[in-house]
Amino acid sequence: MEDDAPVIYGLEFQARALTPQTAETDAIRFLVGTQSLKYDNQIHIIDFDDENNIINKNVLLHQVGEIWHISASPADKGVLATCYNKRLLGIWGISCSLLIFNPHEFFTVMSELPIHEEHASDSRVQACAAVWRMPKELESGSHESPDDPASTAQTLELLCHLDNGAHGNVACVVWEPMGDGKKVISLADSHILLWDLQASSSQAVLASSAALEGRGQLRFTAGRWSPHHNCTQVATASDTTLRGWDTRSMSQIYCIENAHGQLVRDLDFNPNKQYYLASCGDDCKVKFWDTRNVTEPVKTLEEHSHWVWSVRYNHSHDQLVLTGSSDSRVILSNMVSISSEPFGHLVDDDDVSDPEEHHAE
Repeated sequence: MEDDAPVIYGLEFQARALTPQTAETDAIRFLVGTQSLKYDNQIHIIDFDDENNIINKNVLLHQVGEIWHISASPADKGVLATCYNKRLLGIWGISCSLLIFNPHEFFTVMSELPIHEEHASDSRVQACAAVWRMPKELESGSHESPDDPASTAQTLELLCHLDNGAHGNVACVVWEPMGDGKKVISLADSHILLWDLQASSSQAVLASSAALEGRGQLRFTAGRWSPHHNCTQVATASDTTLRGWDTRSMSQIYCIENAHGQLVRDLDFNPNKQYYLASCGDDCKVKFWDTRNVTEPVKTLEEHSHWVWSVRYNHSHDQLVLTGSSDSRVILSNMVSISSEPFGHLVDDDDVSDPEEHHAE
């Protein structure tokens, strides 16, 4: 049987931020944040109808600035967080981005090119983070027709800000994977901050924090909250180093120096193997680590020819790993040997009755 035709959804503006909405269990839903220098930015709520192979959408206005990172609450499908740039002076250059949407797998990948500053001397940008709520009618799943020219964008309700700039520019916001959606981590320059969201997420209280120590201007570039160990561990990337943190004491539990030859861009935990961590970076490599023994990576992939911006595990089949790079390629790798089912291979239920027609990898 031939595969269904790919589903393509066009954006009015360029985009770098994409996330699945895992709290929505009745639909396949993604949130996409845009970057526009001239107009109000948008958050697109994209629902994929797998029965009819079509996309339904809604658009929300994000008027405070360009969206560089977006994350959805794992417990409340109406709540999300964005990291955005508030431009104070000057004109900045425009960059390009690539968005890949595959309706058959629950992946999110962004592939980016560097942004070039045209007037560095008279431009100043503040990177902020905030928690928002969608309009109630959108939480219930109502959608506009994709081709309806009369549809109008609605606005987000601001619930609270994360940090006031005292700790620096916010790079990303990461929600606790399980629980009631009241705990988030934000990475601001050299600080890792643990926030408790109060009633209705209308206030964020700083519960604890830690800072990078060392020479130079150390700065976090990426972070990921582990779904294992009762959600007490967070992994971060700064320059070429990976670090693990215990959220109960905000102390380091492991450190992988020189994990990559150049800047580490992204990381992700294996959803089924609690000690396995994937990372990628500007050295064009994707590496897999066992955090119990960090002297050498378990495996290294060198399939890309330029910076690797994103790496993600498939949450249903952890042998599938998707990477996006500014070499204009997205690569799906089948990492059977380091998956939770190292002797298995992907096969449909209907194929089990005909084992002779299929070969193991």
